[in-house]
Amino acid sequence: MSAPAGPSAAAPPLHFIERGSGAPLLLVHGLMVTGEMFSYVADRFAERHRVIMPDLRGHGRSRTLSPPYTVSHLASDLARLLDHLGIESTAVLGYSHGGAVAQQFALDFAARCHRLVLACTYAYNMSTFRERLEGLLVPYLVRLLGMRRFAELIFAQGLKRAPNVPRDWLVELMATQDQALMVTAWKEAMAFDSRPRLAEIRCPTLIIAAANDEAVPFHHATMLHEGIAGSELVVVESASHALIWTDPAALVRHTDAFLAGKTD
Repeated sequence: MSAPAGPSAAAPPLHFIERGSGAPLLLVHGLMVTGEMFSYVADRFAERHRVIMPDLRGHGRSRTLSPPYTVSHLASDLARLLDHLGIESTAVLGYSHGGAVAQQFALDFAARCHRLVLACTYAYNMSTFRERLEGLLVPYLVRLLGMRRFAELIFAQGLKRAPNVPRDWLVELMATQDQALMVTAWKEAMAFDSRPRLAEIRCPTLIIAAANDEAVPFHHATMLHEGIAGSELVVVESASHALIWTDPAALVRHTDAFLAGKTD
C-alpha cells in the first residue's frame, strides 16, 4: 500500500495532536484514555521526532466514529491517518492496549512500520485465570459504577505503589470517555490474540517492560520477546504499569536509543 505524496486536504480519519519535526513517531494510547496520555513524554520525543498522537476510534475526540472497535479496524484507522498526513512509513510506539494495536499495524501494514516499540503490553491478555476474570468483570463494573467511579477504583487499587502518578488528571481523562463505547472497546480488546502471528513481525522491535507491572505482568513481555524474532527486551526496575508517568525519562531514553539504532 502506497501513501500519497503529500498530506490530504480532506478531514483526518482520527483526531490527532502533532508536535516536533523529523522522522515520524506514531504514539498509540491504551484503552479508556486518549492520545493525551503521552503528554508527559511528547515534548521530549518531539526534540528528535515528528510526534503524532491520535485518539483511537471511540476514544476522546474520535468518539463520533462508529464501531467496530476491533484491533484490526483500529490499525486500519492508523494507516488512513498516515495517508492523510502523507507519511509512507513511521516508527510506532504502542503502550498497553496501544501495543496490541501497534502489533496489528505492523502485521497488516508491514511496509509502513519500520521500527516498533511495545511498552507494557501483551500478545494475549486473557492467558491466566485472573486475566479472564478481570476480562469478564470490567464491563459489569463500568456499567455499574460509571466511568468516573470506575476510574477512581482502578487508580485506588492499581496504583497504590506509584504515589507520583497524576491520579486526578488520569481519572478525569477516563471519566470523560463514553461508558457504552468503552464497554464495547474493552470486549474487542480482550478478543485480541497475536500469538499465532508474532513470528510474522519482521521490523526491528523493542519491548519495554516494567518489573512491577501488575496490570500486564512480566510473562507478557517474555511471550512477546520469544515470539518476535530478534526483538530486544529492556526492563525498567521498580516501575509499574504507570511507567510512562513515574519513569518517563526511562521510556524516552530506551525508545530514543532504539530508534537511533543504538544499544542503550
